[in-house]
Amino acid sequence: MSIREALVAVFIAFAVGLLAAGSLGRERDAVLATPGEPEAGPVLRWRVTSAFGTHLPALGENAVEVADSLRIASGGRIDWTIDDPGEVVPAFAIVEAVRASKIDAGYTWLGYDEGRLKSSVLFGAVPFGMTPWEYSAWWVRGGGSELAQEIYRPIGIEPILCGIIGPETAGWFRQEIKVPEDVEGLKIRFAGLGGRALQKLGASVTMMPGGEIFQALEKGAIDATEFSLPEVDLRLGFDRVARFNYFPGWHQPHTAFHLVVNKESWDALPHSMQATIELACGNGVHRNLANAEAMQGGVIERLVAGGVQTRTLSPALLDALQKASDEVLEDEAALDEDFARVLAHQRAFRKEYAAWRRLAYPSPSLLSDADGSSDADGSSDPTPMPNGLGDALKAEAAHAN
Repeated sequence: MSIREALVAVFIAFAVGLLAAGSLGRERDAVLATPGEPEAGPVLRWRVTSAFGTHLPALGENAVEVADSLRIASGGRIDWTIDDPGEVVPAFAIVEAVRASKIDAGYTWLGYDEGRLKSSVLFGAVPFGMTPWEYSAWWVRGGGSELAQEIYRPIGIEPILCGIIGPETAGWFRQEIKVPEDVEGLKIRFAGLGGRALQKLGASVTMMPGGEIFQALEKGAIDATEFSLPEVDLRLGFDRVARFNYFPGWHQPHTAFHLVVNKESWDALPHSMQATIELACGNGVHRNLANAEAMQGGVIERLVAGGVQTRTLSPALLDALQKASDEVLEDEAALDEDFARVLAHQRAFRKEYAAWRRLAYPSPSLLSDADGSSDADGSSDPTPMPNGLGDALKAEAAHAN
């Protein structure tokens, strides 16, 4: 090899080395810029307590998915730890803990705070009330969000709608219930205003977190319970100790979940972080409802195959429950100005919305009659529930006139 050829070879080797080094550098930079590493700027590390175990579908998993979305969308700048109930604060004390700055934020059903703030339950669920999409419309465009801010901001809370699911079951019972008299004397775990309605029918109502219900049912401390969707109730094992599962979920035609943030902590955030959190919660509402609706049909098939008796509440019992619920709502409105204001606001929105609903969402029974369709097994429901939930379980007519 000549001297010239040797020099050329050395030059080529040097150039290759430079290219290789540059490639390694880019790979190193790519590793450093992975989504798990925070981008430049302040990092928001909060411990957020959930009112529901993070293992529970629809209830607990949504808060975790919102936190995961925030971590990715923010490039690691919003990094939350979702705590199970009781790890930092109890499930029923989240709003109070946020208000007192014990935690920066929580994910909860606002109705759990009814004892301290009567109007709170109306933001969570109302018996014979709104469907999930109706509540979402009221919150986003009907003034619901602004009304919640008027009530919660003065007590140091920023409320953000962050999840929603459809109707719960009407409960799990050890024995059949057919008429209002069958409820009298029952020991039952029931949340919110629905529990108050059952008390008017003579039931003995108690409240306890979801994690305590199975043991209470198993030991006979309670005769019946409601908690959530069939998928959640199956996970908690209610079908093993109570074989009668009733529908529809008259007490909670929807269940709304909110992120409650300490107001001072919220105000201290950059606007970009506030917007990112609101976007993640908006996506959480959509994903929560979609996931929940997609799963229940298959779960009910599994429950029926396992021997569970799925039943529809009788018209007589639904009528009695609606009358009792109306009495509870009027009683509470007479005692609390904010409760009365929120209730009137929701009823006004529903009255306006009813014109659209009646035209856009006709009775399923009417559609069935028109096309000759029936249930998958060729039968029809002996107790039809038109317009989504028994003509909105007849509440629309009661309050729209």
